[in-house]
Amino acid sequence: VQLQASGGGLVQAGGSLRLSCAASGRTFSSYHMGWFRQAPGKEREFVAAITWSGKTTLYADSVKGRFTISRDNAKNTVYLQMNSLSPEDTAVYYCAADRPSGLVLRTSPNFYDYWGQGTQVTVSS
Repeated sequence: VQLQASGGGLVQAGGSLRLSCAASGRTFSSYHMGWFRQAPGKEREFVAAITWSGKTTLYADSVKGRFTISRDNAKNTVYLQMNSLSPEDTAVYYCAADRPSGLVLRTSPNFYDYWGQGTQVTVSS
């Protein structure tokens, strides 16, 4: 699976962005998908994940209620809608694919098999 993230940019605090992650390959719908982010000088951290079917999602506490992950398996794409953005959300955002082990969504990047190249999100105050 090859992943291509897009949709990042510069936005003012309180604004919104929608990230997209397009996948190649016919097996996209069999993977759980996740979004992670990494700010300068910090470790990569979990943001959100969604099961292969799209029926179950999981969010980091820091984004719960503001971000929404979704997927369209017909388009081989996963999305991250980000609302009420704050400067603390500034980071490079990565999408990743996890070959599922049941229906458990995993938050450690170590479990994810494929990664996109990242897209920069910058939130100004």
